[in-house]
Amino acid sequence: MTDVLPQPECSLMAVCEPLERCCLDQLEEPGSKRPPNTGARLWGRVRSKLLRQKLDPQTVETKNWHTDVIEMNGIKVEFSMKFTSRDMSLKRTPSKKQTGVFGVKISVVTKRERSKVPYIVRQCVEEVEKRGIEEVGIYRISGVATDIQALKAVFDANNKDILLMLSDMDINAIAGTLKLYFRELPEPLLTDRLYPAFMEGIALSDPAAKENCMMHLLRSLPDPNLITFLFLLEHLKRVAEKEPINKMSLHNLATVFGPTLLRPSEVESKAHLTSAADIWSHDVMAQVQVLLYYLQHPPISFAELKRNTLYFSTDV
Repeated sequence: MTDVLPQPECSLMAVCEPLERCCLDQLEEPGSKRPPNTGARLWGRVRSKLLRQKLDPQTVETKNWHTDVIEMNGIKVEFSMKFTSRDMSLKRTPSKKQTGVFGVKISVVTKRERSKVPYIVRQCVEEVEKRGIEEVGIYRISGVATDIQALKAVFDANNKDILLMLSDMDINAIAGTLKLYFRELPEPLLTDRLYPAFMEGIALSDPAAKENCMMHLLRSLPDPNLITFLFLLEHLKRVAEKEPINKMSLHNLATVFGPTLLRPSEVESKAHLTSAADIWSHDVMAQVQVLLYYLQHPPISFAELKRNTLYFSTDV
């Protein structure tokens, strides 16, 4: 019997991977007389069961662990699964030690490094542009979780072997590390304070009013956030230029990064979360549209933004 208990924030693939290994490993026992392909068939049943549970409204609404057993030709797989709401799985937890980079305010990191853009962002972007910009599904395909955690530890420790490790690491793990960095910021890159204004600004129907509002919101960001956002923006545009090869359009990239760079605060999220159906809120679409707006916009200069002293109301 194999008992696999995924942590609440685990993705479906993180759950499935050990189960698949379990199914196949048990078939490799010496002298096994089980029918051929038992492992693959059993694995197929497990994956199908997990998918059904993930999509089942009753499973989603319960806060309890759901245990299941699947058996075939002498192999028994027991697994437990529990749904965790979006506000918990994406919870931002500030780092208790301010010496690392993950979970630490971006202003603290840039001041410590005496840089305009955090070192981790610059290095991951450089590596992706060097050998991953034509990778099919870059930023959409997940890297191996253990590789991402290893990179996270190296960046947090400011290890001297960072560059060597980056050059040897799978490019999807590097892309995943960059996404993880932004996801673990104490607050999203576009800030909690400006989130409601971004939601209102992107909903404006008048193009001139929307332009004025969206540019004013960028000017309202703290300088480290703004410079890093513009740096990432230009990188994502360069990735999208290779869409015929990597299949990553501006919209695809906005879908990946939008909800990471722009999310409601935990307080606001809990206040609006009334049922399981609210978990995939309509706000997600607006978050994607905000990033897409800036990705489709002509190049935005930090100096030009700062030179423009006109301030526009975001009361819409």
